[in-house]
Amino acid sequence: MTTPLFVSADWLQEHYDDAGLQVLDARMLPPGMEAVRDIQAEYRAGHLPDAPFFNIEALSDHTSPYPHMLPRAESFAVAMRELGVSSDKHLIVYDEGNLFSAPRAWWMLNTFGVAQVSILAGGLQGWKEAGLPLATGEVTLPEGEFEAHADESRVKRLTDVLLISHEGGAQIVDARAANRFNAEVDEPRPGLHRGHIPNSLNLPWNTLTEQGKLKPEAELRQLFAAAGVDVTQPVVASCGSGVTAVVVILALTALGARDVTLYDGSWGEWGSRDDLPIAK
Repeated sequence: MTTPLFVSADWLQEHYDDAGLQVLDARMLPPGMEAVRDIQAEYRAGHLPDAPFFNIEALSDHTSPYPHMLPRAESFAVAMRELGVSSDKHLIVYDEGNLFSAPRAWWMLNTFGVAQVSILAGGLQGWKEAGLPLATGEVTLPEGEFEAHADESRVKRLTDVLLISHEGGAQIVDARAANRFNAEVDEPRPGLHRGHIPNSLNLPWNTLTEQGKLKPEAELRQLFAAAGVDVTQPVVASCGSGVTAVVVILALTALGARDVTLYDGSWGEWGSRDDLPIAK
């Protein structure tokens, strides 16, 4: 059976005690919000029962100067075992309910070889609105059994993207807001240039979502077409730091697209450099 991209709150509540199922809290803050909100405190104040905190920031490669880069498979596996996560289970990830970060967790787990990963439609907000139970405090679970093998074919590096930008071969789709793509406002992360990768297309991630899930398939197809994206052709998704680009990947996956990859460095890498071409 194919693993669904989304499960409903009702379905999850019904299957919550299944031995082969595990829930992960993958919420994270947008850039610039760290000074205003404490996401770990928010997690402790209320999360789904027995759901450890899948901290995308902490699970990133901290040897890289760029934000949220994919870690090495070995270190990811160790971190998952310590959280009590097992790679042979059906993992359900959720975020606040805006579909901002759960797709990144879904993609990371898939990229490291987890066969069954789904996103909770509506996230934490939808779960609360359904009147379903929450737990507080930290979650401590027995050590998990997690094997990780990185699928490098899902990731594009700067040299790959530079070549594609110059010579074609794939469509680069930037999920940032239009005013950032068009160099009309500063980036939320300090020190980055304004603008976008030459020959990239813009499709803001939040135009693809509603109420913590993807818009209906017909609407998604219209949005991609309006942005100039041919969903039958290869796509490299990019954004500010490789998080919301995965909403584009998720939407393309829902539409049956096959050749979809992530530029993990995204604008956090490209926009920090003085030696790369920038379009405005």
